[in-house]
Amino acid sequence: MSGTTELCLGDLGEQRIQREVLQPRYGGTEGFGDDSAFLAKVDTPSELVATTDSCPTPVVNILREPDLFHAGWLLATINLSDLAAAGAEPLGLVVNYTLPKTTTVRAFQRLLDGVDACCAAHGTKVAGGDIRDGALQLTATAIGRCAPGSRLRRSGAAAGDRLLLVGSPGYLWAAALLETGRATLPEPARTEIWQRACRPMAQLDAGKLLAGYARAAMDVSDGLFATVRTLCEANGLGAAVTGEFELEEPLAEVAAQCGLRPFDLAQTWGDWGLVAVVRTEDVKVVEKTLRAEGVAVQEIGTLTEDKQLNVGTAPWQGIAQERFSTNSWHGGELSTLVTEVLGL
Repeated sequence: MSGTTELCLGDLGEQRIQREVLQPRYGGTEGFGDDSAFLAKVDTPSELVATTDSCPTPVVNILREPDLFHAGWLLATINLSDLAAAGAEPLGLVVNYTLPKTTTVRAFQRLLDGVDACCAAHGTKVAGGDIRDGALQLTATAIGRCAPGSRLRRSGAAAGDRLLLVGSPGYLWAAALLETGRATLPEPARTEIWQRACRPMAQLDAGKLLAGYARAAMDVSDGLFATVRTLCEANGLGAAVTGEFELEEPLAEVAAQCGLRPFDLAQTWGDWGLVAVVRTEDVKVVEKTLRAEGVAVQEIGTLTEDKQLNVGTAPWQGIAQERFSTNSWHGGELSTLVTEVLGL
């Protein structure tokens, strides 16, 4: 820390803040650095976990409509997705809303509707919270429980383990490509993509199923590159990613119209999937188990000893969304976002 105390957070960036400010102070705390913090064992056979996160301006608001419903839904999904990465069952959501005095009752109701609808879709509820006036800021804390010893963490992987991408990525940025006229589809398909983009689901069921197999896991909140990089750093490893991916229809058509590889859409953020690390011998049973429950899953690569991140034989030049840096994607101009995320 010597020599850095006079710097601003913007001078450091997220990685240095994590390494130089937070790690020395909290590194010895159980669960530090994981998607959910470990709280305590309880009398019943379970362990409690909690996570807290704020909600950026939803891209769908920038694309089409400023309805606060979308922000409410996204706020819940963001927090519940961290519980999914721990393999936890949600017990409830505690919310904190800071809103301008000029917010209408209708707009506030739409915010509440979005949070409540998302919680209901994930089998949980808002358990409490706080509200105050000021510049718009939406924050929540999700509390969950895991079976003893089953909590998934970012660490615990080994070289040779396989990387599985759980979920159906690409819907948010396919919607962006359609809304900005870079691709066209018949109305039913366009509507389906828009609805999926507006209501991303946390992979809670998948997380609980993975708890018996995965050696490590993390939710894809900042893009696939950032997720794999973080998992590699947590385990002192590298990754060889295939760069191959089969998109769901009609996402494949959107990618083709824009000259994108399926992997280009798959590595974006906004669809709240998981990356799970499993042993080679467990890949088939994990894929079969997840697909039997209607959960999409694809193998995308292998962890390696060399600490390099490659796609095929080339270095992986992915974009890492990093707060307190020029790569932060919390809001901004749509044209800039599409260019930075997809290179278009």
